[in-house]
Amino acid sequence: MSVRTSGITVTADGRRSDGPARGPLPAQAGGPDALGSGLGLDPDDLPDGLVVADETGRVICFNSAAAKITHIAPEDALGRPLEHALPLQDIEGRRWWRLTDPYGGLAIRRGQPERNLLLGGREVLVSARYVRSRPTGSVQRLVIALRGTEARRRTELSHAELIATVAHELRSPLTSVKGFTATLLQKWERFTDDQKRLMLETVDADANRVTRLIAELLDISRIDSGRLEVRRQRVDMSAAVRRHVQAQTTAGQRPDRFLIRMLEPLPDLWADPDKVDQVLGNLLENAVRHGEGTVTIEVGPVSDATSTEGTSVTVSDEGPGIPEESMSRVFTRFWRGSKRGGTGLGLYIVKGIVEAHGGTITVGRAPAGGAQFRFSLPVAAPAFMA
Repeated sequence: MSVRTSGITVTADGRRSDGPARGPLPAQAGGPDALGSGLGLDPDDLPDGLVVADETGRVICFNSAAAKITHIAPEDALGRPLEHALPLQDIEGRRWWRLTDPYGGLAIRRGQPERNLLLGGREVLVSARYVRSRPTGSVQRLVIALRGTEARRRTELSHAELIATVAHELRSPLTSVKGFTATLLQKWERFTDDQKRLMLETVDADANRVTRLIAELLDISRIDSGRLEVRRQRVDMSAAVRRHVQAQTTAGQRPDRFLIRMLEPLPDLWADPDKVDQVLGNLLENAVRHGEGTVTIEVGPVSDATSTEGTSVTVSDEGPGIPEESMSRVFTRFWRGSKRGGTGLGLYIVKGIVEAHGGTITVGRAPAGGAQFRFSLPVAAPAFMA
């Protein structure tokens, strides 16, 4: 019996020989038939590292992904005892194969869950499966999966950055709330009614800021886990756009800064009104904060004949726009178009909301040179008919 990978043939007695041909692992006793002879898979086609040891504990398979992850050449591993070919250690420096003893110990063990182990000072994610001749029989093969830690590190860094951003954004409003409330409690009689009202309004605004940030965090959690719920109701997109423009003018923006274009008739739209408001509010706020000149909002039916029936909304401004090299990162976490504040989470949430509705959102350059965001939502059906 022989098993070959990466151009090396390993015989049953552990001898190796180079060979020019490559092929799938054979489905024989002692060979890793889990790869499936019918599928014709080659170990080097797998994205993760694969190491297989036979019933004697000698390595009979060591694919190219394993070589890349471990920095060990296949010819240096094949045919050698597993403990020497793959000298893994736990975080306390104990030799992993001696510690776990795959070929001894309890015969009911079926494998090892994925864990972080050390290999020559580098971290490697390792999981293993014990293939037995029968449920409590001896181990015939030890199949080991290896993965690098880069993806997990990126996730951990993203979580750390999210925590740092949230802590920073929470500190300012909470400091303000704490300061004003403590001052009012201690020196209430010393302030006039107008001064009290101003401080309470500031506290109220900062409390709203904290509430919005917490809502953003909940939205991110639901988007990442695929649990963002969409409660569809009849939505009047024209009225929703006008309502948000009115809110901007009430907040101090000039009415002539906004231009609304309605391309009617619009199809009936069933969407989550609260989430549509969230998308519109974020896009308009971005256009006002980061853009310049007139902000144009165009609402109309989806014009692309290849798309499903729906409504599209385009928000564009006349500012400097978004650099071409940055457009691919606009909808990622923590992307900020300028240094004018914000958590950098808004557009990430907007994209998640639009896609949860089955819609699409794109970014480009407006005719006047500024940024242009366009999202479309399908007509869909009301919640009670879904």
